[in-house]
Amino acid sequence: MKKILLISLFTIITTGCSEFALLASAGGMAASQNTYAKIYNGVDFMTFVTTEKSIKKHIYDKGREHVQTFTRFVNDKTIRD
Repeated sequence: MKKILLISLFTIITTGCSEFALLASAGGMAASQNTYAKIYNGVDFMTFVTTEKSIKKHIYDKGREHVQTFTRFVNDKTIRD
């Protein structure tokens, strides 16, 4: 009974951790047979470890930054005209 409670508690605590999810996804990386998927997952893993953001999050942030800059540029040009 104590063992089941300990396993349940451990599972509840670790499912909310991004590091645990990251390690679980790294295990799924080995199951993939596609070379490109393995390379992407490896690079994504290393990017997340060093910057704490995935490649998708980097792209999203840069895209949002460019859209805001472009919107500001268009609004400034509209106001001047």
